[in-house]
This record gives sequence, C-alpha cells and structure tokens, in this order.
Amino acid sequence: MLLAFVAGSLPMRARSGHPAPRTRAASSLLIAVDSTRVDTLQNQIYTAVRRAILDGTLPPGARLQSSRALAADLSVSRTTTLLAYEQLTAEGYLETSHGSGTFVSRELPDDRVTRLPRTPATALHRPLSKRVVTLLGVPPAAERLGPGARPFRLGVPALDLFPIRVWTQLAQRRVRSLSMAQLDYGDILGYRPLREAIATHVQLARGTVCTPEQVVIVAGAQRGLDLLSRLLLDPGDVALVEDPGYPGARGALLDAGAVIRPAPVDSEGLDIDAAARRAPGAKLVYVTPSHQFPLGVLMSLRRRLALLDWAARAGAWVLEDDYDSEFRYGARPIPCLQGLDGGGRVLYIGTFAKALFPSLRLGFVIVPPALIEPVRAARRAADGQPHHLDQMVLTDFIADGHYERHLRRMRGVYTERLQAVLDSADRYCGEALRLRPIAAGLHLVGDLSDVADHEATAAAATRGIEVMPLTAFCVSPNTRVNGLVLGFGCLRPQALSEGMAKLAAALDEVRQRTRPRAVPHPQRESSTRPAPARASASPRRRPRGE
Repeated sequence: MLLAFVAGSLPMRARSGHPAPRTRAASSLLIAVDSTRVDTLQNQIYTAVRRAILDGTLPPGARLQSSRALAADLSVSRTTTLLAYEQLTAEGYLETSHGSGTFVSRELPDDRVTRLPRTPATALHRPLSKRVVTLLGVPPAAERLGPGARPFRLGVPALDLFPIRVWTQLAQRRVRSLSMAQLDYGDILGYRPLREAIATHVQLARGTVCTPEQVVIVAGAQRGLDLLSRLLLDPGDVALVEDPGYPGARGALLDAGAVIRPAPVDSEGLDIDAAARRAPGAKLVYVTPSHQFPLGVLMSLRRRLALLDWAARAGAWVLEDDYDSEFRYGARPIPCLQGLDGGGRVLYIGTFAKALFPSLRLGFVIVPPALIEPVRAARRAADGQPHHLDQMVLTDFIADGHYERHLRRMRGVYTERLQAVLDSADRYCGEALRLRPIAAGLHLVGDLSDVADHEATAAAATRGIEVMPLTAFCVSPNTRVNGLVLGFGCLRPQALSEGMAKLAAALDEVRQRTRPRAVPHPQRESSTRPAPARASASPRRRPRGE
C-alpha cells in the first residue's frame, strides 16, 4: 500500500485574472492506494479526493497538489493521476486555471453536494469504562451561564483589579532574557526558585514546616489532587471526603479507583470520629480545614488534632486543601494541618488561582520527605512540570513584593464586597435567605426557608444570576441541606447589590409559583389579602466572622 498527501496552500484566481478572495487552505489529505485491490489505482485516487471534497476536508477554492507531484509521491504513472483529476474536473468537482494549478470548484453540481453518510459514533466505539461513567455523575464545582463576570459566580477573584501591567512587564523581561538552559526541561518537580519562594511564603503565612525540596509545582490544585490520589491509593481503597464537599476532589479520587465514603461536616468542620466509625478501613481523607467547601466553616483546633491522631493510628493519609486561606474576615488563623503534623501523614495542596487569576494554572503540593522520590517517579510516568515561563514570571512577582502587595489590597476589597452582599441580602431577601457567618474565602452560604435550592438556582439563571444549589455538593443522599452558594469576588459592591435584588425577585417568583392556593371559605370575605411574599422585617447587619 502506498500513501501520499494532497496539500493545498494557494487561492485560485478568478477567470478575470484577478486574485479571488482567499479561502482556507486545504488540509493535508492522506491518499492510500493498494495495487492488490480489485478497483484500479485511478479509481482509488478519484474516490479519495471526491470523498474529501464532499465531507468538507477539501473546501471550495482549495489548491490541490499537481498530478505530476502526486504521481511521484504514490509511485504511479502520471497518466493515472491525470486521468483521476480529469474525471473529477469533468464531473464538476475540480477546476483548472492555466499556470496556477488545480482547485476544488467553488460551485459544486447541485446533485453532488449531499455529504457522504457517516457511521454513527456509537457504532464505532466500545462502551466507556465504568470509572468514566462514574465520573459523569460527579457535578461541577460551578455552573457558568456564559462569558463575562456575573453576580455570585463561584471561584473567580477580582480580575478587574489584578495588576496585569506589572505581570506583563515581568513576562516581557523574562522572554528577553531567556537562556538555552531555561528552554530545556528543567527539574521535574518544578522551577527551583519558585519552590523556594513558595516554601518561604507558606511557612510565614500558613505555619507549614517544609523545605523547598518538598514543594512540587503542579498545573493547578486539581492536577495536584489527581497526582496525589494516584500516588497514595490503589483501586478499591476507601477514601473519606467531606459531605457536603468539593466535587473536584471526589472526581480525582474516583478516577484513581477509590471507593468514596462521606464524612459529616458541622460547625467545627469535618467530624473524623463519626466518619471513622462508618468507614473503619479508610486509607485517606480529603479536607478543607481553613475554609470548608462549600459550607465555609473553619475547622476547630480540637478537630484538627483529632484528625491527625486518627491518621497516625490508622496509617492513613490526609490531603489538606488550603485554598482561599489568604483572605480572612475577623477570625484568627489556626496553623494548617501540615504544620501541626509530626508524623508525615499530611500532604498540603495550594493554588494561586484565587489569589491571582484562574487561567494561570499554577499550584503546588507539599509532600513529606519520604514521598519526594515517589512523586518524581509518578511525574515521569504521567506528566512534567507546568509551563516554565509562567513559573519564572510568578517567581519574580513574589520576589519583587508584588504578591504581598496584591494580597493586602485584595483583603480590603473583598471585605467591602462581602459587606455589600450581607447588607443587600438583609435589604432584599430578609428571612427568605439567611446567610451563614463567614470566616474566610470568596464565597458564602445562604439557607433557604421555603424554596427548594435547585428551583431557586434555575429561576436565578433566567435573570442572569449564577448561584449553585447546596444540594449539588452532597455525597450522601441522606444529607439534609437546602441553600445557595454565592461567590462575591468578581464584581464590585454596586453590581453585587443589584444582583441580590434580582436573586430576591427569583426567590419570590418560585415562592409564588409553588405556594398552594388557598380555597376561600364561603362565609369569609373574598378580599382577604395574601401574606407578603418577602418575609423581611427591618434590615440588619450580620457579623463578618465567627
């Protein structure tokens, strides 16, 4: 069997002699001819080109390889390719322009334009793996209604205030000074200066105990979760996750073959004693102690010590996701689990997505010294480090003091935006949406009184408002919650206040639609007024922290 490519790159000329409007160049087209087949080589070439024209691979106006060049590539006579081209030209599929070449006709015959039938994809592929089918049941951490910032969108910081000019200048400086060594692969654990900068920062800000050798750069926290899940678990191992909890962690653990068991969360955070009774053989627990997702509670010191004690006794691992820990509202910070751990059972996960911007796709994990070489082996088998240039720019951003200045500014900004949500919720929603106290992070939870959260979410979406139902994050069907998760990082106070007014209208709409209609008593006056739609007294200000 012989193979060749028919490639096109030049626009055909109009009959007037002037260049025709440019069209998309033909993609390289693989033609296969087989001398052992019954049909002739000429017909095989004709069929391959005709099919490419009909299915759009060769668009109108695309220039084809010359018959002489195609014949040389296929090791056939030029007469064979020339006759195939002539047949296609006679049928109206090709046009020739003297001195320019052969092109796909701009106007195909009416009876030829029907696309060739394709075999349905379901008939070509085997069923999906059981693991992937399970992953399809894991909900996303947030739903997007479309591009652009919207009220209460989850997971997005104040992109309007990011110092993009400073970042661009640092990137340009790095590009101009790139060396050959920096174009090479580099350390598979990540850019060494960035690992040093991160180790210094988290020890001061979060109380970690680590060296730069323990820091591994990953392409975001989700990639870190995937890496550590595969490193620590065998298929069939039991893993505990907070309930309600972060769906991304559940997805990473399921993809590693883990069996998921829910761990209840209350006002003190994850209750490891209750979880261990339900799943005594658990090998790993995923936890968000600094700002539980999605409930937002701060894990108490008592619960943290109980979790570490359990991990030591059970020989289990703890994945500590310390996201959103940079932004606090009145509550005193508690040292992270990794800093309290004396047994090397905690693996720390951090990201720059919320502190800087999500598309940066840079995060890090801190592993115990005994896992450094296993992580190297896992990285070699799966992937390398993220983009080197981004790591270098982030290193400069931290080293030059821009990161700390940005964090200080954002703490004030987010406090103002949070207060706008609290005030507007009191003003517009009253008891219909009771916001829970918040200690840290860029989102908060509101409990609904008489509206189902999934119906409220759908009604809000029709008004351009993005909220997530609290029930979407539950692991066990027996977990009883009914509320909305609201982000407040990406919009200014005025927009958040206006969004809350629209959310209140959505809640009122659902309440009116689902409220049972009262049957008037024949002896009562029919002019009795219904109860007010919004159960709100006077506005009140809620506490910012715990």
